[in-house]
Amino acid sequence: MGTIKTTNIETITGSGTLTIGQSGETINIPSGCTITNNGTQTGFGGTMTPAFHVSLSAIQQTTDLATTKVQFDTESFDTDNCFDNSTNYRFTPTVAGKYFIYTSLSCRSDSTNQLVNLRTYIYKNGSELIKSIGTDFRTNNGYQTLNYTGAMIEMNGSTDYIEFFARVDHQGGTNGGVDAGSYAGAYKIIE
Repeated sequence: MGTIKTTNIETITGSGTLTIGQSGETINIPSGCTITNNGTQTGFGGTMTPAFHVSLSAIQQTTDLATTKVQFDTESFDTDNCFDNSTNYRFTPTVAGKYFIYTSLSCRSDSTNQLVNLRTYIYKNGSELIKSIGTDFRTNNGYQTLNYTGAMIEMNGSTDYIEFFARVDHQGGTNGGVDAGSYAGAYKIIE
């Protein structure tokens, strides 16, 4: 084996494709080297898909102290068609890996100043995985609150699924709802 030392490699014609190595070989970039890209790159890194972002198109009514699945029905995007926005309201990614999952729920009471608190849940495979408690209004009831929840969750790419739930507590058992515009989403993390 020999070593070629040069400062520049170009095609003979000045345009076209320059190939380094052949199929089945490994190109090794030693530790401490830097690859600088001043052109267009393809095939490097990874994609952050499947990914989706959904929202509620209208207020979804809830019953006091009942944990209710949020029925996100409007897709901003769904790269791999992995979110069901009409039947099960769940995300079932088809690629294994770690995902950043998030939701932002806004909730209100049917009556002024009757809201006590909002709990937001992320469920995996039908069981509570993440719980976030929003503003606690027990000593001074409110009308509306917003709760954001996010986490990195490992998914197997075949049977694992994610759902979003809300539990709203109202003074005196009054009911309320999850506001239109509340949203959820996820994207695969490049590993």
